[in-house]
Amino acid sequence: MDLAIEDARRIWLRAQRLDTAEPFGDGPPAVAAAVRHLGYVQIDTINVIERAHHHILFSRIPGYRRADLAAAQSVDKSVFEVWTHALSYAPAEDLRFFLPRMRQLRTGPWLSWHRSATPQDVRRVVARVRDGGPLSIRDITDDVLVDKEWLWASRKPSKLALEIAFSWGLLTVSERAGMVKTYELMDRHFGWDRPPRPATARQELAYRLDRALRAQGLVSVASVCFHAPALKTAARELIEQRVRRRQLVPVTVAGVGHWAAPDTLDSVPPPADPDVVHLLSPFDPLIIQRDRLELFFGYRHVFEAYVPKAKRRYGYFALPVLAGDRVVAVIDLKTDRAAGKLLVQQWTWTGPDRPDVDRALERFEQFQLTPQPQG
Repeated sequence: MDLAIEDARRIWLRAQRLDTAEPFGDGPPAVAAAVRHLGYVQIDTINVIERAHHHILFSRIPGYRRADLAAAQSVDKSVFEVWTHALSYAPAEDLRFFLPRMRQLRTGPWLSWHRSATPQDVRRVVARVRDGGPLSIRDITDDVLVDKEWLWASRKPSKLALEIAFSWGLLTVSERAGMVKTYELMDRHFGWDRPPRPATARQELAYRLDRALRAQGLVSVASVCFHAPALKTAARELIEQRVRRRQLVPVTVAGVGHWAAPDTLDSVPPPADPDVVHLLSPFDPLIIQRDRLELFFGYRHVFEAYVPKAKRRYGYFALPVLAGDRVVAVIDLKTDRAAGKLLVQQWTWTGPDRPDVDRALERFEQFQLTPQPQG
């Protein structure tokens, strides 16, 4: 069946919880609920405005505080850091679906590009955490410094060793202060009597599909396998199996094949309120899959921080503005924390609609500039 693009947009917005004002409540439980529903929230280091993980949560939790995420990670332990398509927060209850990948990395050809850290370095930092408790790179003062291998690298070999131990699942991030991470043994952080059983490949694939259906409403093979193209054949087979069981229905959106659960298609949301306005992070789950965004919204976002200034169209750190179910503008913002103001570097309307976005800008400015504990 053909699905109108307007209906497809509304289904996706409802799945992303961007069509209502306060879908998850507030406080640390709201953070856990939002991360659980979305499946992951991307972490990003760029601090021109608010960091991506805080920004994404603020877009869905109006009363969000950075301390809520810190509590969810370090006190409630309902979320944890892990590599999805990028470094992200994910629900702690889903950890077993990431364990197989962590174990695969332990035997990968990582030494060919991790020249400044050795297996002995990894064993050493893990032993140091085991014997001395949680550890951040600031606690390590006895490293022999090396030259950086790339721009964002550290001169301390222990930093890379900590990151490798983290990616292998030997350590987890127990606390974060800005971009400074504290590492702890995973079993000690979560207080496990027995670690969770790693998911099988079949379970991992089903988890990926279910996560996409929950957060996207209707899915394509590409959207299920975002940054994991090797899974496309297996994902299509699983989708077709569910179609045969009548658990999924095939639909076409602007000529592209998608699938959705029957009850999703039976209850297409009404048009979104154009007065509900969000300034979205370029790393927001609604924005990050560029091809899908262009298909559903007729707008293709380009992250131009690494584009030469003369070639930029929207600006260095431009934010798409969602009003109702339309991307109506792109605003390049910068936070001047010393002056206590949000600076509009460039404002580009993307269509004929000109809704009032001033209140959304004011809310965003207040969120960024209100002193809060950093996480």
